[in-house]
Amino acid sequence: MKLNMPRFDAAPVLVVGDVMLDRYWHGPTRRISPEAPVPVVKVEQIEDRPGGAGNVALNIAALGAPAWLVGVTGRDEAAESLRQRLEAAGVFCAFQQQEGVPTITKLRVMSRHQQLLRMDFEEPFITDGEALAADVAGLLERVRVMILSDYGKGALVNHQQLIALARERGVPVLADPKGADFSIYRGASLITPNLAEFEAVVGHCASEQELVEKGLALIAELDLGALLVTRSEHGMTLLRRNEAPLHLPARAREVFDVTGAGDTVISTLATALAAGEDYPQAVALANLAAGIVVGKLGTATVSAPELRRVVQRDQGSERGVLSVEQLQQAVEDARAHGERIVFTNGCFDIIHAGHVGYLEEARSLGDRLIVAINDDASVTRLKGPGRPINSVDRRMTVLAGLGAVDWVVSFAEDTPESLLEKIRPDVLVKGGDYSVDQVVGAPIVRAHGGEVAVLNFVESCSTTAIVEQIRNRD
Repeated sequence: MKLNMPRFDAAPVLVVGDVMLDRYWHGPTRRISPEAPVPVVKVEQIEDRPGGAGNVALNIAALGAPAWLVGVTGRDEAAESLRQRLEAAGVFCAFQQQEGVPTITKLRVMSRHQQLLRMDFEEPFITDGEALAADVAGLLERVRVMILSDYGKGALVNHQQLIALARERGVPVLADPKGADFSIYRGASLITPNLAEFEAVVGHCASEQELVEKGLALIAELDLGALLVTRSEHGMTLLRRNEAPLHLPARAREVFDVTGAGDTVISTLATALAAGEDYPQAVALANLAAGIVVGKLGTATVSAPELRRVVQRDQGSERGVLSVEQLQQAVEDARAHGERIVFTNGCFDIIHAGHVGYLEEARSLGDRLIVAINDDASVTRLKGPGRPINSVDRRMTVLAGLGAVDWVVSFAEDTPESLLEKIRPDVLVKGGDYSVDQVVGAPIVRAHGGEVAVLNFVESCSTTAIVEQIRNRD
């Protein structure tokens, strides 16, 4: 399956559900308490992160999509901390605040990346279902997908009313279910139980075939559009009526913490669907995102650059020949990872030792090297009849195979100035007997804060000399 990154910025999603605050106390542990056989943690850092439905909304915003969040909190410091962090990330919050009831807070005491203790602060909410439905109804016109993020904490008391509201407006509903009664999600477009939650409802599945059969029966019974079962190290299984099951393997390279992985799955899935992707594409993206987030500590999110880089790696396009649009995305991702971009250009008609040494030296000036080459028509204009010797696709293939080169792109103009305006490299490199001021595009790069460097080719090594030598032999 070939994956592409959707336009998440045009994919608004509404999250409705149980909002909570994940609070972390970090510090070193160097001794045992004299009062009891327990470690003493010297708290040096306090960190607050949105949890539950808040983490789902935060994941959506991290992908660059518009996110709305409806939930229930107390009227306290924890609720204010939640709101501040969510709104700072671009999430629009509509909280139903209740007096005398604490905002659900999970306090974790951490030392050396290990969780030593968790304390939960929560009391049951008495949610005003009609007020919640009114908030949802007012937002459904603005979004393309709605998520029910159900942690069984009491915010969601009218699942069927909310699903009906969304269906009336043609908005798909995705639900992350809890409990043993999945009938409350009847009519949803898709639900995303993990394997334990799924088996708690349908019974133990001794084989993959049994899982598929019971899953399809559940889809028919509850009038679901689809069912996604997340299966930890066994990946994910997507089931739909009259469609072959889609089994995706787990993509995590190293599992550090599974906290919030389900939030990442449903948020990525919903945002991809809102961006116009079909279920297989959206699920594949969600699977990649889950593989990223379990490598992080605690409740975490996946950004669009992180996901795009994994998609590129998965598709084998992290390096090689790219279009201008693909190159712009690759450069954006590289910059998001703090990488320094080096750019050089030329005809590169017959690749020789001088080119190889020059490109290796250029690559040493940064983290990523872009080689832009003139297309065939512009080479002919620059070099005269009979050139190029090798067509542009062959030249690009050879350059892409060099270890020093990350990305190769072609341009049709005689100079790369328009490309430099789009890419804005950190370093522009040119080979030959130029002064820095003579390098084409130097003012453009400097105007954007970049540098210009001139390197020397290996002496007596050039394409023109090679061509003349061959002609003389003939």
